[in-house]
Order: sequence, then C-alpha cells, then structure tokens
Amino acid sequence: MSSQLLTLLIILSAAVIYHIPVVTCIEPWCVALPATTPEQLEANIKFACEKVDCSPIQYGGYCYYPNTLLDHASFVMDIYYQSHGRTFSACDFNHSGYLIYSDPSQGTCIH
Repeated sequence: MSSQLLTLLIILSAAVIYHIPVVTCIEPWCVALPATTPEQLEANIKFACEKVDCSPIQYGGYCYYPNTLLDHASFVMDIYYQSHGRTFSACDFNHSGYLIYSDPSQGTCIH
C-alpha cells in the first residue's frame, strides 16, 4: 500500500471516529426522507414530474424497480435537484428532501 493511500485512510478513519467533516468532490444526491408521508411523496412526484421527465419511474422504465413511493419520489426529486442547479432549495420539497453523499442507485436505476 502506498504511503499516500495509507495517510488518506488514517485521515478518513480519524474523521469518522471524531466526527470531523470531510470535504469531498462528490456531488450530493437529493432523496426523500424515509419518514415522509405517502401523501407528501405523491405530492413530490407530481411536482417534480411537471418539471422533469418521469418516464424512468413508469412501468417498463429503467427506474420502475424498486417499485416503492419512496424510491420513485427519491429518483424524481434527485432529477429535479440536478436540473435546478443543485441548490439546497431545489431539494427542500416541503422539508421532505435531504442531501446524501452515497450513491442511491439500485440495480438499473442509476441516479
């Protein structure tokens, strides 16, 4: 293992242990909070689908599975967020959206 890689691993380990924020170059994804009500998830889908292409979450689309309101809402919320400048307000969705830094893609549904 190279010394640079070892140093990076030590820094990241310390950051996790001591809860030190780590700045990354990875762009975040916008997803729905798991506790969001079904009504709010449906409202988020309706709102986002008026602005972005939602065919991927339709039956036969590459993001139809997993076929849950939470997954469908998260996908279209992220597409909306990406297409609207990746701003915090573009991920608000009446306080039901949040930013994550781990890729939420599942199976054929690539964010």
